[in-house]
Amino acid sequence: MKKKIITFLIVLIIIMGVLLTVLKFNQKDNKEELTKVKLAEVTHSVFYAPLYIAIENGYFKDLGIDLEVILTPGADKVSAAVLSNSVDVGFAGTESAIYVYAGGEEDYLVTFAGLTKRDGQFIVSRSCDKEFKLEDLYGKEILVGRKGGMPALNYLNAMKNSNIDINKININYAVDFAALSGTFIGGVGDYVNLFEPTATSIVSLNQGCIVESIGKLSGEVPYTAFYARKSYLEQNKDLLKKFTEAINKGLEFIQNNSNETVAKTILPQFPDTSLNNIEDIIDNYKKADSWLDNPFISETSFTNLENLLLENKLIKDKVPYNKLINNLYE
Repeated sequence: MKKKIITFLIVLIIIMGVLLTVLKFNQKDNKEELTKVKLAEVTHSVFYAPLYIAIENGYFKDLGIDLEVILTPGADKVSAAVLSNSVDVGFAGTESAIYVYAGGEEDYLVTFAGLTKRDGQFIVSRSCDKEFKLEDLYGKEILVGRKGGMPALNYLNAMKNSNIDINKININYAVDFAALSGTFIGGVGDYVNLFEPTATSIVSLNQGCIVESIGKLSGEVPYTAFYARKSYLEQNKDLLKKFTEAINKGLEFIQNNSNETVAKTILPQFPDTSLNNIEDIIDNYKKADSWLDNPFISETSFTNLENLLLENKLIKDKVPYNKLINNLYE
């Protein structure tokens, strides 16, 4: 009887060993099947919730993509990272791809999927003692980020749409995008344009109050989108189609779930922001109709962006939609 028990235990140990070996082999196999994609993101904001939903819900991994997100403040720096092959995909304003093309780059940047369709900034005022109107900007200083960048361009467009004379406003382009909130807290400027959750954090610190949404005042453009070098897209089209599918799943999740569910899903991406604040921010962006229904970028939206660049003398001629936009959404 004792011999049978010992034999049984030996057989059981061998079976368990085999099972563990197979399990480890399968895990290694699954890991090796994932294709690494490096993504440079222009900033880390709740504004980009669909991207973070795709990450947190495992949509990229399910489609065979091991996504590495690298914070790269400034659309110009994002495009430079893509062109230098430091990353595979850039996530920023499509205007940076237009500038690269207009500059004569042969292996230019091609946008293959969109995420947001309007500006996500809010005007934050240092003074909170009266009801705000846009004319209050006259004679005051406002920090808007780099000249030629999408945040600054959409601010100018919002003012134009509202019949506000920008010549009566002291517009400060000298502060880098990543330094806007810190500079404002340090005492520079009467107003500042900020994305969430930074705008809400300023309010929480009693350093200012949110008084207006730029997105409500400016038109629809491919505000933030995904692009890659032309050569990379040609060589990795199937991979980027899967990437686009993951983004589309994130956009669908936003549309089909409550603000609370969305906030809980992306909370790990914003450990320093409360769940209630994230929920409020999601609600604000939904009300502003900030996100695309799917990753497709329309020619009308692209033309609106071109007109904006032409009006501000940032490009001399229109650039071809069919060359710079290659929608991979199907």
